[in-house]
Amino acid sequence: MFTLQLNSIQMIRWVVFLVVVVLLEVYAFQAFRTLIKSRAFFAFYFITSALALLFIVYQLFHFDRTVGQTPKTLATFGLLLLLYVPKLLITIILFSEDVFRFFAGIIRLFSAENSTPFLDDRRRFVSQLALGVAAIPFASFLYGMTKGKYNFKVIRQTLFFEDLPEAFDGLTITQISDIHSGSFDNPEKIAYAIDLINQQNSDLFLFTGDIVNTHATEMDPWISTFQKIKPHKYGSFSVLGNHDYGAYVKWASDAKRAANFEAIKAIHSKINLKLLLNEHVKIKNEGQEIVLIGVENWGKNFAQVGDLNLAASGLKPSDFKILMSHDPSHWNEKVQHDAKHFHLTLSGHTHGLQFGIEIPGWIKWSPVQYVYKQWAGLYENKKRYLYVNRGFGFHAYPGRVGIMPEITVFELKKDKKAT
Repeated sequence: MFTLQLNSIQMIRWVVFLVVVVLLEVYAFQAFRTLIKSRAFFAFYFITSALALLFIVYQLFHFDRTVGQTPKTLATFGLLLLLYVPKLLITIILFSEDVFRFFAGIIRLFSAENSTPFLDDRRRFVSQLALGVAAIPFASFLYGMTKGKYNFKVIRQTLFFEDLPEAFDGLTITQISDIHSGSFDNPEKIAYAIDLINQQNSDLFLFTGDIVNTHATEMDPWISTFQKIKPHKYGSFSVLGNHDYGAYVKWASDAKRAANFEAIKAIHSKINLKLLLNEHVKIKNEGQEIVLIGVENWGKNFAQVGDLNLAASGLKPSDFKILMSHDPSHWNEKVQHDAKHFHLTLSGHTHGLQFGIEIPGWIKWSPVQYVYKQWAGLYENKKRYLYVNRGFGFHAYPGRVGIMPEITVFELKKDKKAT
């Protein structure tokens, strides 16, 4: 009974999907037909559209929940966005014109002009507008898949703290997050990014989770590349992210899932990272110290295995604290209100959805902001700072549009004015 019900639900989803696709294709064809009369063009258009749709349907139908994301699923989702987001915009514009044409026809039907056709011909300039608008996401998604996903940016932040110990005035930290090694397909670009990390010559290196998409073996081809990250004066540390727990695939047994989790934790030491699991370390210099705290993943909508109280056990509010917590919702829900006063929290997780618009000083927008209040960059509440890294790798969509992969470099300065 359950199987039949599940199959019925799946069938309904497929029917809805195909109906939507047909609708988008009909409107896209109308836009092209208004402007182009070449039979050769339309033969090419129909063949390529049909082949692309067959590939997408085949890949979606054969998605293996025991394997999870693969290069083929990445390509499938990328192709889906590349083809159908532009066609969706065309449909919206032409459908709006159809609504106008329909009501204009109703008016004519009850007027002296009822001898004219009920619907006007589709206007050429509307089709031109629709295709022009559709070209923007098409070009953007194509760029994001070919260039944007490896367009690494070094972003610098200088932060001032009244109670930063003098011995750490000028401390530099390099942060990356969300490696998602299972998505990589270009060794040269990753090697280039590692060179960028090394060029920063920071005092401390921090990685804030999601080293793989699901399986520990995804990192195997990249171990030697990440081993080239140079030692840092105060060490290199890391925490886990939601993808590191293997929660997004079906496992043959709990034992295999547990073994994968242990293998993922072991990766960190292989690339010279000290993994912090709800614990802290004290970093000392010239008789003074700061505290680095690492919690396991805690997300409002994901696994909540991070234990802030355990990780900060024995610490005082006056201790200068840097917290690594993968999901920024942890800061929003818990950390910023904690009486122990966590000076700086470093997170990742959102990727900025790998899609948005950022023009410094002008605009910062991504659809992910409707899910996460803090989704990219620096946030502050009562001298407690959160920085959300936009991510090193990519996931689901094999590209980045407007939100580029990030290497963040912080310089911590003592606020002399307050002393």
